This record gives sequence, structure tokens and C-alpha cells, in this order.
Amino acid sequence: MSRRFLVGSLFLATVLGGTALAGDPTGAETLKADPGLPVDYVWVLVCGFLVMFMQAGFACVEAGFCRAKNTTNLLTKNLMDFAVGALAFWAVGFALITGTDWKGLLGTSGFFLAGDGYDVGQYLSFFWQMVFAATAATIVSGAVAERIKFQAYLLYSLVITGFIYPVYAHWVWGGGWLSKIPFGLGHLDFAGSGVVHALGGIVGLAGAIVLGPRFGKFDKNGKPRAIPGHNIPLAALGVFILWFGWYGFNPGSTFSAHHLRISVIAVNTTLAAAAACLTALFIVLAKTKKFDLGMALNGVLAGLVAITAPCAWVESWASVVIGIIAGIVLVVGVYLLEALKIDDPVGAVPVHGFNGLWGLIAVGIFADGTYGNYAIEPPFVKGLLYGGGTEQLIAQLIGAAALFVWAFGMGFVLFKLLDFFLGIRVSPQEEIQGLDVFEHGTPAYPEFYTIRR
Repeated sequence: MSRRFLVGSLFLATVLGGTALAGDPTGAETLKADPGLPVDYVWVLVCGFLVMFMQAGFACVEAGFCRAKNTTNLLTKNLMDFAVGALAFWAVGFALITGTDWKGLLGTSGFFLAGDGYDVGQYLSFFWQMVFAATAATIVSGAVAERIKFQAYLLYSLVITGFIYPVYAHWVWGGGWLSKIPFGLGHLDFAGSGVVHALGGIVGLAGAIVLGPRFGKFDKNGKPRAIPGHNIPLAALGVFILWFGWYGFNPGSTFSAHHLRISVIAVNTTLAAAAACLTALFIVLAKTKKFDLGMALNGVLAGLVAITAPCAWVESWASVVIGIIAGIVLVVGVYLLEALKIDDPVGAVPVHGFNGLWGLIAVGIFADGTYGNYAIEPPFVKGLLYGGGTEQLIAQLIGAAALFVWAFGMGFVLFKLLDFFLGIRVSPQEEIQGLDVFEHGTPAYPEFYTIRR
């Protein structure tokens, strides 16, 4: 067994379990056990910083794609996703993922990072998982934008980061039941197409259904109307920030700089995004005779979401195919939601929900058998097109189905309960005049803001 594999295995055990080197708050014992670990720690932390900065990208995209009168509201929600999410995940969520497994369903130890959780490996693992949890939470804000009460959103953010995301993440990444199903290598999701993106997107779908569409989105005959965003340059900047942050999201999920597979992951991430961008652009061009920048921007995100699960296990041509299909899924998903009269102001459900599920399925089709489950030695992940049969594909389909049931079911129940106890939709007057002043007292562009009476 190579030294690099030993380093990676030791690091992964530290990150996911924290038992072998537990209770080492200075890092001295961890460093003594393997002097090469600092490189991996720095790698994971820097990639985690990039993932955290994706919050800025989401904030820009959502604000740009929505109307000026709701900009402060959207930016505040993105801020709260990280602030509330960090505390909820520290108190409860992290333990539910990585704690002692209970019947394959959730972890039961390590709350508040107490006791042996005061350990450099555990803190590293916490930070990495925390930025992922906050990402899952912030995806939903776009789907429910421009009409949800802020206090209801705060409670939602608390629940998804403290419970909904951690429980499903435990099933896949914390030793839970999906990771152990007897097909292939169990259900796999390298960097979170399902655990992060599909979960956030499908919870967002539930929220959009419970809330109902914005005023003016559909005419009296049910025909959808376009509600243009107020700042396409801001949305474009947000997409570039997200694309950049994804180079932390995907390559960082090796948990080790010693896995030179990071170069393959970076290229796959790039190609899928580019292919999905062009696919979405040209499909809409064929329909409208216009080069639609908004759809192209969402195409980039759709490709990034789709490649996130298989990024470590496929070669370049497969990344392009995955991206092309992601672009198709995006455009079809946007029109499908409109046909169903579901209002998703920024396209969060097709981008993250539908393409997150597609990314999970893609693993079972395109995995080429050259890389393992966070390991550079066998067993390697092999999909249908590379002689792996249907085993891994079945595992991926089971996981995708479980995710949809969990995310939609929990999201629907959560939003219904919030609606029953609080009422989750703002008043018609507040929605028409904008949430910035009514909810926050601060319009984003005060020189252009007037209150209609």
C-alpha cells in the first residue's frame, strides 16, 4: 500500500471519524503521527474558504435575478444562512452526520464539538461540512424569493442546517444506510450533487409549492409572464464567483492534496459547466431567436451541479456529455415548472434539484474504474459504460429516490408547519411594494425607491 494512500486513509479517518486521533486540540499528536498532514489540512481549509465565498456568489445571483425592491431581503437571507447555519450545525448538525451511528439513520454523539470533539481533525471536519450545509440552505432562498416572511425563513434555515441536511448527509457520508446498500460500492456522491444541491433544490421545490406563485407571474388564463431581474451584471458576477468557488467544492472533496486526481476533477468541473452553458444557450436560441444570457448563466450552474457527484470518477468526454444533458434538463425543467404553475424566481429547482439528481445517476453510467471512493487504490468505482454492469447504477437510483422522498417530504412538512403557526407569506401590500422596507427598513437603492400608497 503506497504512502500516499496511507496518508489519504489516515486523513479520511480523522476527518470522518475523529476517533483515532481524538482530543488533540493543539495538533501535536496528529502531526507526530504523520508529518505530511499539514499539506492536507491547508488544502482542505483553503478549499473550504472557497466554498464559503460561494455564499457571495449565491447572493449576487439571487439578487440580480430578482427585483430591486427585494435586494436587501435576499442579501440578508444569504447572510443568515451562513450565520444561523454555522451555529445550528455546531450545536446539532455536525453530530448528526459524524457521530456514533444509530441504526444507519443518524449520529448520536459529538454535539457542540464538546469532549473529544475538541480536536484539530474534528474541527477541520466541522468546518468543511459546515460550509456545505450552509450552501444547501442558501439554495432554497432563490426558490422562495420575493414573497416569504423573514422570520419564517430564519426558522427554515435553522432546521435545514441543523436537521434535514445532516440526517441525509449521514446516510451517504457518515456511514449511514445508503452508503452500505448491497449494490456496487454503495450509494456514492463525491462532492454533493445530491447531498448538497439536490437536497436544497428539492426542499426549495416544496417551499415554492406551499408559498404559491408571486403576484403577476401567471395571467388569468394561467399563462406565465416573465418577471425580469433588476441587475443581470450582478447575476453574471455571481455565476463567475460560484464557478470559481466550485474549484474548492469539487477538488477539495478529495480531502487530500496528495491525491493528484485533483487535476482531473478540476478539468471535469470546467468542461461540464461549459457544455451545459452552451447547450442551454442554443436550445433557448432555437426557441426564441435570442441569445439568452440568463439561461446561459443558469446553464453554467446546472453543469457544475451535475458534475459534482461524478467529478472524480469520469474522464473528460463523459464530463462534456454530462454537461450537455444538464443543459437540457435545465431548460426542460424551467418550462415544466411554469407548466405546473410553480414559481421559482431564479431557477433553483431545475439547476440544483433536477440536475443534482441527474449527477447522482451519472455516476452509475460514466464512472470509468480508475479512482476509488476517496482512494487511489482499488476497489474503484465502475459504471455501466465501463463494464460495471447495473450494480452502481442501481445504488445511485436508490439514493436519488431516497433523497427526493426525504427532501420533498421534510421540506413540505416544514413549510406547512411554519405556515400554520406563523403564516409564511407576506401580505399583498408588502409583496407589491417590496420586502426591503417592510422587512428590513433599508432599501438597497434608496435614491430610486418610492413607496406606492
